Amino acid sequence: MSLLSPTRLALACALAVSAAAPAHAESLSEVYDIARGYDATYLAARALADSAQYRLEQARAGLRPSVGLTADYKRTEQETITKSETRGPSALVSGTQPLFNRTTNVTVEQAERSVDVSMADLQTAEQELIVRVAQTYFDVLAAQDTLTTARANKAAIAEQLASAKRNFEVGTATITDTREAQARYDLSTAQEIAAENDLRIKRLALDQLVGRTGVDPRPLATPVVLPPVTPADVDTWVGQSESAPSVRKATLGYDIARLETEKARAGHLPTFALQAAYGRGRTDLSQTSPSAAGPATVNYNGSTMQSSVGVTMNLPLFAGFAVQNRVKETLALEEQSRNTLDATRRTVAQATRTAYFGVQSGEAQVKALEAAESSSQLAVESTQLGYKVGVRVNIDVLNAQTQLYQTRRDLAKARYDVIVNGLRLRQAAGQLQPGAISAANQLLAR
Repeated sequence: MSLLSPTRLALACALAVSAAAPAHAESLSEVYDIARGYDATYLAARALADSAQYRLEQARAGLRPSVGLTADYKRTEQETITKSETRGPSALVSGTQPLFNRTTNVTVEQAERSVDVSMADLQTAEQELIVRVAQTYFDVLAAQDTLTTARANKAAIAEQLASAKRNFEVGTATITDTREAQARYDLSTAQEIAAENDLRIKRLALDQLVGRTGVDPRPLATPVVLPPVTPADVDTWVGQSESAPSVRKATLGYDIARLETEKARAGHLPTFALQAAYGRGRTDLSQTSPSAAGPATVNYNGSTMQSSVGVTMNLPLFAGFAVQNRVKETLALEEQSRNTLDATRRTVAQATRTAYFGVQSGEAQVKALEAAESSSQLAVESTQLGYKVGVRVNIDVLNAQTQLYQTRRDLAKARYDVIVNGLRLRQAAGQLQPGAISAANQLLAR
């Protein structure tokens, strides 16, 4: 009976895995679009960003006129020298239009910057979603590749185990070869079980992210060609990091802190408002007054009207040093915000440099593993030939085969890491956009 070569066995295992998968495979862009409408963390950030606009309109309401209606029905009795009784309904419409209130103006400016802060938070959530989707997507592909190589390695070891048994039976090999192959086969079985469980967990994570079951990612197109990171200059990436959402948020926080100081100083300034009122009512008046001829009673039944228009000024004179101490407090908080901004800039710059060099290292690792795969394949073939002619022992063949499949597994994962780390680099520099998903999607099989 003829035996399959390791290469054919690997291909057969890969075909078996793909045949067991669903007929339709989702692309990275499709998975991202689904996650964007399902992921609770992202949807919560989007809802919070939407609410910021309404907070801004609430602040702007302080610059607009306010109108109120007051209505009542009263009965009043008063008795001194005279005795009077008044009863009747009344209604009053009053309105106020602020003319000058620096505190309100600054509050509106702060609310406008708060809207920008919420948009920066939303962008951060969107970038995190892009990275999470890509990481989870390629984790499944890496787990699939690990399972494929584990099965191919097991099949190759099984072939070597059968050969060792045949050689032992005909007396051309010792029992040691058989036992070594059996031990390696048992180990490969355990590795296959672990790989199957890891793939199951990775699939569950992807299903949870999109709210569906049986999501099947597309593999990388072959031959795999990873685009280099551009621009190929770390300082350029660091320069772009000034537009990162976290830096923008810290900058806006510093602006809001400075406006808070200005608002505290406005506690010394006067406020002006235009006030107007118009009221109508009906009065039933009965008044009794003593006189020489006897008590005299006067009755009046009729409507009443009142109106007023004027400008009101309010000037604080002394508030127990509250304003002065509030200004000192906001100045200290302003200094805190400035230092937070500096720390954020340094952190983002360092994270950008780390991500850039990580991508560069990953690209170099991929090239090294590609060369190692070719060398390991040649080593397996040479070792198998040497085993047949008697210059190599069984353990040499097993070691060469294990090294080949481990190299293939590491190479596949290194490629996925380069793609995901490229997205993380753009995230660190604040340049990650949904278009990056489309670019990564071009690397997948159609």
